[in-house]
Amino acid sequence: MRPKYLINGLGLYYDSNRYPFNVTKGLVTFAVMRLTLKKQERLKSKKLLTQLFEGGNSLTQFPLRLIYLKVEHASNYPVQVAFSVPKRKFKRAVDRNRIKRLMRESYRQHKHILYHNLEDKYILMCIYIDEKEHKYVDIKEKMILLLKKFVKKIN
Repeated sequence: MRPKYLINGLGLYYDSNRYPFNVTKGLVTFAVMRLTLKKQERLKSKKLLTQLFEGGNSLTQFPLRLIYLKVEHASNYPVQVAFSVPKRKFKRAVDRNRIKRLMRESYRQHKHILYHNLEDKYILMCIYIDEKEHKYVDIKEKMILLLKKFVKKIN
């Protein structure tokens, strides 16, 4: 198994398992995946959200819960994702927004776990289920475990 590299400063990710190096006259060229979370990757459709909550399955890696459903959507990306923090547990919008921002960032940096292992299209909802705020390192760690658990479950 070849190693995976993060190209610092460029926001690019290189997976040598999927895209092997091409050496041409001393230059190394390869395909990369940008670490962004575009508008098309976000789940906004009320119809799809309703389908997700009515017929979706869930996985939990405390303090995160992932609800997923295999469905065809109009996006060019294999996954559309939404993030939620319950108002019942965090009264102040500032706190809810911070936790959502941390979840989005950890997903954005590790979405390659999904993209390199999925053939079908899915919609996902990531929900924060704890009553207290965790540090970014903890959320990132749990997001990685949750995404790996999801890939293992569907394959």
